Amino acid sequence: MRSPRPAVMKPDQALKHGILILATALALAPAIFMITTSLKGQDEYTFNKVGLPRTVVFDHFESILFESPFFAWMGNSIILAVGAVILSTVVSCLGAYAIARMPFRGRNLLFSVSASLMAVPPVVMIVPLFVLYTQLELISTFRGTIVIYAGLITPFSVYLLATFFRTLPRDIFEAAHMDGASDLFILWKLVLPLSLPALLTLVVVNALYVWNDLIIAIIFLQDDSKRTLMAGISVFQGRYENQIPLTMAGMVIASAPMIILYIAFQKYFIRGLMAGAVK
Repeated sequence: MRSPRPAVMKPDQALKHGILILATALALAPAIFMITTSLKGQDEYTFNKVGLPRTVVFDHFESILFESPFFAWMGNSIILAVGAVILSTVVSCLGAYAIARMPFRGRNLLFSVSASLMAVPPVVMIVPLFVLYTQLELISTFRGTIVIYAGLITPFSVYLLATFFRTLPRDIFEAAHMDGASDLFILWKLVLPLSLPALLTLVVVNALYVWNDLIIAIIFLQDDSKRTLMAGISVFQGRYENQIPLTMAGMVIASAPMIILYIAFQKYFIRGLMAGAVK
C-alpha cells in the first residue's frame, strides 16, 4: 500500500503564507526585543543591543519590583481599569439595548452620533476637560479620571453591543413581552447571558485601553501617589534613561497582566469581534 503523497503548496498559497509569516515577525519583533533586552546586563547591552543575551540576568526585574513603588502604580491602574470598564459597560448595555430593541424616534440618529464619536481623538478634548476639572476640583482624583476613561470607551462599547443585540432572535423578545417581562428584566435575564462573548470582548479591549493610556493619566493624575503604572514607568525611564534593560524589564512586567487577560479570554474575544458579522 502506497503512502499518501505530501500535499504540495500552490504558489499563491505559499505567497499568502509568506506574507502572514512576515507580518507575524514584524508584529512580534518589538516584544522579542523588549524581552531579550530586559534579560541583559547593562554592560552586555552596551556592546550587544540586538542579539540574544549571552548571560541571562534577572537583576532588573528585582530592582523594578522592590526598589520602586511598582505595586502602588499597578494598584492605581487596576482601580482605574476596573472602575472605567464597569461604569462604561453598565451605561453601554442600557444604551445599546435601547437603540437595538426599543423603537423610539431618533434612535438611528442617536446611534450614528454615538458611533461617530469613535473618530474624535481624545487629544482635542484634553484642554476643555482640564479647565472643567480644575473648576470642579477633580484633578488628581480617581473618580474624575474614571469618568473620563468611561466616556472615551463608551462609544465603541455601544456600537459593538447594539450590533450584537440586533442579531439576537426577535422571538425571544416577543415571547418575553407577552409574558409581561419588562425591558430591564429582559436585558438582565435574557440578553446579557446571550451576549457573553461581546461583553468579554469589551472587557478585554477597554481594559487594554485604560491600562496602556499615558496622556490622560499624566495630565489628570498629577499627584505622585495616584500615578498609574504606565505613567510611573515613563518617569522611571526618564530617571534611568541610560539603563535601557532596566526600563525594558519594567515594560515586560507591565505588559504581563494584559497578556494574561487576553490569553484567558481569547476564545470569547475572537467571537465577540465577529459579533454581528453573520446573522
